[in-house]
Amino acid sequence: MNIRTLLPLISLLAIAGCNRPVPAPAPDKPPEPQATALRDAMQKPLDKAKAARDMLEKAPDTRAADDADNDAPTTP
Repeated sequence: MNIRTLLPLISLLAIAGCNRPVPAPAPDKPPEPQATALRDAMQKPLDKAKAARDMLEKAPDTRAADDADNDAPTTP
């Protein structure tokens, strides 16, 4: 093959290999989450543990309130 035939073929291949760039998503619309099921499965035990911790942190407060109620003298 001579250069006159080879050069146009190479340039056509180079042009055909170029694609248009993918447009960027609109800035006012956030991308949709793709791993919501996995995130929810991981978050469920964490939320349960946080609820248990909160309950245990509030437990001494209620015990102190019960003790204060029991120590109060009753008037007949």
